[in-house]
Amino acid sequence: MSADTASTETARLYNVLFICTGNSARSIMAECALRRWGSHRFASYSAGSHPKGQVHSSALALLAQLNYATANLRSKPWDEFAGPDAPPLDFVFTVCDQAAGEVCPVWPGQPMTAHWGVEDPAAFVGPPDKMLRKFKDIYLQLEARIKVFSSLRMEGLDRLALQKRLDEIGQTTPVPA
Repeated sequence: MSADTASTETARLYNVLFICTGNSARSIMAECALRRWGSHRFASYSAGSHPKGQVHSSALALLAQLNYATANLRSKPWDEFAGPDAPPLDFVFTVCDQAAGEVCPVWPGQPMTAHWGVEDPAAFVGPPDKMLRKFKDIYLQLEARIKVFSSLRMEGLDRLALQKRLDEIGQTTPVPA
């Protein structure tokens, strides 16, 4: 492989979509985490099959606490990523069990898919401090998976080996902090 080819492969930006039913918490947090940990290699997006229309206030509070820019975050339908003008996707990850069981649109780009389900922090009922703690625990689980994913050497894996790694990442259960 020539030096030009190697630099082109290294510079390739992979498009990643995180899906959750409501696109108000888990998928939004995953989108932000990948922007932080993989911005040099990945363009990160999120969407929902039945978006809530707004990002959960505890997700916004946590992300702001973690120094993420939150002004442009929004809950959006997955249809935005299935049309002809959508970016060709390389990876699509479901982060909730309900979305994993739904029939997804046909994504442009023939992406690799995996299920990285985590508990829904928005379903937690309790005082605000414990709610924020639940969101942080879920964020940390997603972040741990994203750190592993973003460190993968894509060029060193064939499609089958890469799919195996994606599935393994989704099976990891990091210990909450």
